[in-house]
Amino acid sequence: MRAAMATAEVGDDVLDGDPTMAELQERIAALLGVQAALWVPSGSMGNLIALTAHLQRGDAFLAPAGSHVLDAELGTPAWLAGGMPSPLPHDAGPGKISPDAVIRAAGTPGPYYTLRTTLLCLENTHMSSGGVVTEVDEHAALAAAARRSGLKVHLDGARLWHASVALGLPPAALTVGVDTVQVCLSKGLGAPVGSLVAGTAEFVEEARRLRKMLGGGVRQGGVLAAAGLVALDNIDRLAEDHDRAARLAEGLAELGWPVTTPATNIVLLTPADLPSTLRRLAQAKVLAGPIGGRIRFVTHGDLTDADIDAALHRIGPAEADYGPSRRLA
Repeated sequence: MRAAMATAEVGDDVLDGDPTMAELQERIAALLGVQAALWVPSGSMGNLIALTAHLQRGDAFLAPAGSHVLDAELGTPAWLAGGMPSPLPHDAGPGKISPDAVIRAAGTPGPYYTLRTTLLCLENTHMSSGGVVTEVDEHAALAAAARRSGLKVHLDGARLWHASVALGLPPAALTVGVDTVQVCLSKGLGAPVGSLVAGTAEFVEEARRLRKMLGGGVRQGGVLAAAGLVALDNIDRLAEDHDRAARLAEGLAELGWPVTTPATNIVLLTPADLPSTLRRLAQAKVLAGPIGGRIRFVTHGDLTDADIDAALHRIGPAEADYGPSRRLA
């Protein structure tokens, strides 16, 4: 990846375009089954650009509770895009919402002084629920419910590659019915920076203007795009991360820790005491972080099977107050 960056053909992507950036954007658009794509420095900026294009002040948007756009982007959907967030409870399983919930939440237009619900934001995989995958039929039903309710659809696909590999399907199968989609090149794929936001050619033309407004234009962007092209060659390798996450979860459960069964590459552990368990992990030199009162372990391309074994050995058995070994649903 570093060699590709060092030898990348470059231009000025702010002015007349960068050839390597153009190649990356065309390849991403083809993978996602859309007309065009635009590189952005981060997934948060990609989501913000899409929401800014879709929302007007006085609009509300729906998203599953715990979504990245709700909890991990510093309120920019409301602050900068001008939309009021409306979280939907997970009524169809962890990280999942039902089509009926979308229709109910969208409602019908009220008096002029009420919010207008105009957009549904989906997230696949749903990170805070442990990398939960929305399957093709579930996604299609949600997109159809949004259409029936007069809503546009944006998909936060920062981890769409993980969903694609887990299901054994091309990424385009998981974008059907959306107006816009954001995908990340660093989540699992190993690029140092970069996401893409994609949709129609008209949307991407407007997105380019919005990216400039937000300070996201780059000059010789091909240096970064080259890393993204190498990253795309590593999509199939994500299956190894999924396998190692399953192996980690099984090992932790055998040691008595309450953990979820991972759908992709994220394992969630529910500790009896979060601060003390985090200290224990830090002392063991096992890097993991807190999320919603639980601890998140993420497997990635820099890990080996031996690393998983070493982590389990360092973590060791759970405290006695956990009781018998168990795994959470």
